[in-house]
Amino acid sequence: MPETTALLDIQGLKTYFHTSRGVVKAVEDLSVTLEKGKTLGLVGESGSGKSVTSLSIMKLLPDAAAKIDAGSISFLGKDLVKLSDPEMRNIRGREISMIFQEPGTSLNPVFRVGKQVMEAIMLHQKVTTEEAKKRTIDLFHEVGILDPERRFSSYPHEMSGGQKQRVMIAMALSCNPELLIADEPTTALDVTIQAQILNLIRKLRDERGMSVLFITHDLGVIAEIADDVAVMFRGKLVEYKPVVEIFENPEHPYTKGLLACRPSLDSTFKRLPTVSDFMDFEETEPGEYLIQEKEFNEAKFKDSTAHGRPRILHPRSELESLGYRWDDVKNLPESRFIEAGERPILRLDELQVYYPIKSGIIKRTVDHVKAVDGISLNIYRGQTIGLVGESGCGKTTTGKAIVGLAPVTGGRILLEGNDLAHMTRSERKPFRRKVQIIFQDPYSSLNPRMMVSTIITESMIAHRLGKSKSDRRDRAASLLEEVGLPVDYLDRYPHEFSGGQRQRISIARALAVEPEFIICDESVSALDVSVQAQVLNLLKDLQEQHNLTYIFISHDLSVVKFMSDMMAVMNAGKLVELGPSEAIYQNPQQDYTRKLIESVPVDDLSQIKARVAHRKEQTTMHK
Repeated sequence: MPETTALLDIQGLKTYFHTSRGVVKAVEDLSVTLEKGKTLGLVGESGSGKSVTSLSIMKLLPDAAAKIDAGSISFLGKDLVKLSDPEMRNIRGREISMIFQEPGTSLNPVFRVGKQVMEAIMLHQKVTTEEAKKRTIDLFHEVGILDPERRFSSYPHEMSGGQKQRVMIAMALSCNPELLIADEPTTALDVTIQAQILNLIRKLRDERGMSVLFITHDLGVIAEIADDVAVMFRGKLVEYKPVVEIFENPEHPYTKGLLACRPSLDSTFKRLPTVSDFMDFEETEPGEYLIQEKEFNEAKFKDSTAHGRPRILHPRSELESLGYRWDDVKNLPESRFIEAGERPILRLDELQVYYPIKSGIIKRTVDHVKAVDGISLNIYRGQTIGLVGESGCGKTTTGKAIVGLAPVTGGRILLEGNDLAHMTRSERKPFRRKVQIIFQDPYSSLNPRMMVSTIITESMIAHRLGKSKSDRRDRAASLLEEVGLPVDYLDRYPHEFSGGQRQRISIARALAVEPEFIICDESVSALDVSVQAQVLNLLKDLQEQHNLTYIFISHDLSVVKFMSDMMAVMNAGKLVELGPSEAIYQNPQQDYTRKLIESVPVDDLSQIKARVAHRKEQTTMHK
């Protein structure tokens, strides 16, 4: 690689955590180069070392135990490893900027967002307050924040996740950096907002001529933005190629696994492949491991596409009332239909959840936020209904209303004919056992002070299940094994587990009271794609074993299509489209649904090649 084009050159980087239990090799002998005006994608699961790499570049390692033990980080000819703290402070923000995964925690909640961007400008540039404010408003306009003059005075809590991420991008760009480090900047966002942020980063990169180090666990996102891709596993670089070659000819089994385990809108998998289908992993000693490649052959592919439950669709008459002709839906692949006359296990009848807007000294109600505005939906036993839409559409509020965690303003929630919406707390208790919920963030939904055994058995005690304490513990142990965890995990606390393991514990807790109906509220959106595949397969297995009925809530249509039989699309509190998930994907009736589908990252090889060719053409024209 010509030396004149290298903006960032990392050679032999070793970042270790020196702890009382020994040395943790977070980054081990990493060597990558980022050219001027290019985007390098750094890919891997949680614990792969990609975020530690970015913190090493910025010299913002979290504590004294974390150190750069060897290697060099050359940026514009300077070795950042050798620079003093005052010298690094001059580079951070001015020449290298960073945006983080969760914009809500990156912004100070007590200061207006405009003031926070102004602070970054005035820290690095000798400008007046008036000039800093003007530049901030110009930056807000550049990153696509509507009404930037008004938004300048907003607090972070008054903005959506996408708007807050745009503020963070404006702050990062405020001093015209040469390098932008984007650490999982779209993971917490809806697919539509994610698409907007990716387009924005691409646009700013090309217009400003800056370089981008883009960190993510999702190769689908990488396909949209990267020129070159570096894949990391357990702190080591396992594959490093241009983006087209990574997708066209992946060599390392870990890369092959990451590419295969992400559900796509056009895949035919009934069970998702996982990384373990491509390799066996064994840690030989701390920081050292042995990988044995496994062949994902034609027989395994057929097994993943052929074996699995069929899609269970609404009765013929109901589908026809939704506008689907029988000739069109009867030939949908691997589908069966609910028999005429069968009663839904759950029925939502004109469900409304309104929140009052109060104003004035006496806090009089002047209006309402219509979170859920009159939706009607039938769900039959054994089905999976996918509830999809952007943040704020009302899908999570619908799920919470069903389990009694959100107040119902109007309408009915009929569980096997019993109206849950108008029951008292004591009347509803017997029905709580039948309907359980799995939340998005397993860490915040598990009590950090309770051992796993207590977390799982707590609901058994409340519903008087099990003859004794030992009987309930045996049941908890059996549930852990059912969700793929060892029995000895019963005596551990939530902080001792990974995100995927914590979500498995949440699933075990939901199953503890032998429910008939489970609401999965964004239950895989916070997980790595490889762990996501494992949890999705687990949910499908449990559904078959226990004849469970699911409402699967998500903003990601590729995940919803893989999981669901019928799909319900929500927008602004209303149900805008309902039908078989396969039919909606093939021919969406609403523009809103079409926009959601088009926002899903596309990792089709022909489209990646077309994007790369277009980018080369644009670069040549600019030169």
